[in-house]
Amino acid sequence: MRTLTILLGGCLLFALAPRGVAHFRLLEPASWLQESEELGDPQWSAPCGGTLTDPGKSTGAITKIQGGEMLHIRIREMAFHPGFYRVALAVNSRNELPPDPEATSGPGTDGRPRSVSGAVHYPPSPPVLADGLFMHVAPFEKEQEVDVEIPNISCEKCTLQVIEFMAAHGWNKDGGYTYHHCADLQIRANPNKPIDTRFPAENKQR
Repeated sequence: MRTLTILLGGCLLFALAPRGVAHFRLLEPASWLQESEELGDPQWSAPCGGTLTDPGKSTGAITKIQGGEMLHIRIREMAFHPGFYRVALAVNSRNELPPDPEATSGPGTDGRPRSVSGAVHYPPSPPVLADGLFMHVAPFEKEQEVDVEIPNISCEKCTLQVIEFMAAHGWNKDGGYTYHHCADLQIRANPNKPIDTRFPAENKQR
């Protein structure tokens, strides 16, 4: 039996579920790493996938978009686990991406740490663009899609990060309780809109 309580005021997801392994694929925008069709691996290590032993192979894909427009994001969950997704954007360095969601954990039946909840910050603030997306405690019946507004900035190669936090999941040395995918974006600011100063300006010297 699975029990679920969603505390919107505290922005936390609490879930108990059968033990499992969750994986997802980033279908749109194009992933910066080659993802396996079976599970979307490698996706453990922060901030953008790979593992401690397999950094993955780059696709070289860059998605172009104008600042201030909506970016379509589409994911396919390949193996179920309860949880939620978050989207963030780094302009100059992936070091600008936030830490993985703060987790509350407890001992699992095997005595090892096991996630109980993950923090969702609402409303999101830069560099996070959206948080608590696709919150679920049962398998998805189809691909999940959402449009996220891109800030009105310019950058030759920004990093869009899409992560999944998993509740009721054992700790993994590569990525804790989180899976990670990223996409490289080229953003051109709309001259007819104000620049979003909440994000850093592009560093041309990088």
